[in-house]
Amino acid sequence: MVHMEPLEFDGHTAIAIEVQLPKTTLLAVTTRTGYIMCGALDVGLLNAKLKDRHIRAGRAVGVRTIEDLLNAPLESVTYAAEELGITSGTIGRDAIKILLATEN
Repeated sequence: MVHMEPLEFDGHTAIAIEVQLPKTTLLAVTTRTGYIMCGALDVGLLNAKLKDRHIRAGRAVGVRTIEDLLNAPLESVTYAAEELGITSGTIGRDAIKILLATEN
């Protein structure tokens, strides 16, 4: 099952996505300019093989719900996310606010 819902942040909207798969659930919160995701995200791949795409993304591990993802510190982030000031340790909710601020 796939569940999507809008999330409001200071007048801006992000989309929460939950994909229930056998024995796991994929979690992501996305904006038009980037996203955060559960531990399934391969930040190393994005930084190494897809660096030219400048993907703005962060990974949180040990999360089981969208709320967990928003409240967890990011374990790793892409180089493009770092350029915005999103670093390892940034709380997911704060990373989304930074990404949304780049949409103006």
